[in-house]
Amino acid sequence: MPRPTAAQLAYGSATVVVSTIAMLLLSQTSTGLGIAVISAAALGLGLLVAVTVPHPRRRGRHAAPTGAPAATAAPAPASAPSRVSYADAPAATRVPEPRAAAAEHSVHH
Repeated sequence: MPRPTAAQLAYGSATVVVSTIAMLLLSQTSTGLGIAVISAAALGLGLLVAVTVPHPRRRGRHAAPTGAPAATAAPAPASAPSRVSYADAPAATRVPEPRAAAAEHSVHH
């Protein structure tokens, strides 16, 4: 499960506080059971608001460039060789070569 963003935490918390106060003032309850029901309803409403806050779009390395049309794959010609060289392909379409485990982790401590 992804971590909640700051906006989700802020909107959810504000919803819980404001809705609890509003429902307590409107219902004018003073019993423990009434306060517990209102608190549970406010927590549920706050959770619903926090979950439905839209996530910001990622603008990292893997995000699609803005303004560029989506790349569509062209069908390969019938006479294409079985082994294709990707040396001349754009960097966005290249797939990195797998690295050996020894190259990633040092054995020296």
